[in-house]
Amino acid sequence: MDNVQTQIDQLVKNHDVVLFMKGDANFPQCGFSGRAIQVLKASGVDVKGLKTINVLEEPEIRQGIKEYSNWPTIPQLYVKGEFIGGSDIMMEMFESGELTQVLKA
Repeated sequence: MDNVQTQIDQLVKNHDVVLFMKGDANFPQCGFSGRAIQVLKASGVDVKGLKTINVLEEPEIRQGIKEYSNWPTIPQLYVKGEFIGGSDIMMEMFESGELTQVLKA
């Protein structure tokens, strides 16, 4: 499991915006992941440059990310190495304008 945690840590730290999700930006495979992509698009993120990790294709990462963040659900958004939250938190932050500020900082 150490290896998975190291892999996740590198993904989170080597990309400005990372979304661990079910599916990918072009084809989300659950409603929450789809909503997360829509919120990011509405916040001005170019999804072509967005790093997404499809946890359905990588079961070790699917479990490992929950342990890494101590957060039980997917999707999970990281911005500049910092855990932001899941789709509900992303939506709340978007509605308050906070998500756009975090993404532009």
